[in-house]
Amino acid sequence: MATIQDVARLAGVSPTTAKRALREPDKLTPDTLARVQAAVQTLAYEPDQRAGSLRGGQSRTIGLTVASIVEPFFAEFARTVSRTLGEAGYTIIISEIEYTAAREVKELQRLYGQRVAGILLRPGYGPESRAYIHRLVSKGVHILEYDYVPPGSPYPHVNVDHVGAIRQAVQYLHSLGHRHIAALGTYHPLIHPETRSQSFPAIMAELGLTVLPEYQRVTLLTEETAFRLTHELMALPTPPTAIIALAGTQGIGAFRAIRERGWKIPDDISLVTFDNYSWTSLVTPPVTVIEQPVHDMAVTAARNMIALLEGHTVTSQVFPANLIPRQSCAPPRSAISSKVG
Repeated sequence: MATIQDVARLAGVSPTTAKRALREPDKLTPDTLARVQAAVQTLAYEPDQRAGSLRGGQSRTIGLTVASIVEPFFAEFARTVSRTLGEAGYTIIISEIEYTAAREVKELQRLYGQRVAGILLRPGYGPESRAYIHRLVSKGVHILEYDYVPPGSPYPHVNVDHVGAIRQAVQYLHSLGHRHIAALGTYHPLIHPETRSQSFPAIMAELGLTVLPEYQRVTLLTEETAFRLTHELMALPTPPTAIIALAGTQGIGAFRAIRERGWKIPDDISLVTFDNYSWTSLVTPPVTVIEQPVHDMAVTAARNMIALLEGHTVTSQVFPANLIPRQSCAPPRSAISSKVG
């Protein structure tokens, strides 16, 4: 990547003048300032905010991107990563990308400005960040992805078995007699490219089930979108008898909507959600969850990043999820009626 010396050379000024244009632009003539700014834009120069601290050796700062700062999964992941890296003498800088690759680019630029040695990356949705990530790697920044892996990504990752997790949920609901099952999010290559949503229809088909077209809605992994989608599903002429929330905050939104509509769980509808958050065992009825081993995933991700920084090769690792049945799931009324009849 371009240096301040490259900027100075292209602008026809000294490095000191080029630096002054960035730090004290009011002290330069308009012509000189314009030439330096043009050179910065042409070279896509990014100021090295930590150059002075790096003269003694390699950076011991690691970047960590999270999709959503309000999602407890990412909060626990970040805390565990921070502790694990801290024990090894590293610090982290956390950035939120809000699930989008466009926002991710800006955060990656900020992290590079801090001259991080590596980035634990929760990739955003979309192609906008891929070229910049490759550019970072070419400059020696180590990348390790987690939670979501874009198709064709060449970087090592730490992940949960998303397909196996969805299979557990669908098979469990099927065993209770459910046939009209909805997942809170339909696969979309740019908006909702999650493996969980992508695998759901195929897993339903394995059991001879289909996802009704009216259940298929593209949405974001947020509480409010899940709240609205759950309301919409319950208002259908043939509402689902069971709902699978694809993220923990989605589970909150679904639970709120069901209660607001006056439906009873599990008498009127069954609910399964990802992530064993504390609220899921405290509400009435307690909610069936798909538990991700977030602590083990975070420790592994941090240790693998340290290994990369030390010059070792690491392999991608996938952890199994664990379905924890609770009282939010029961046979649908149709199944109970057929047995009685």
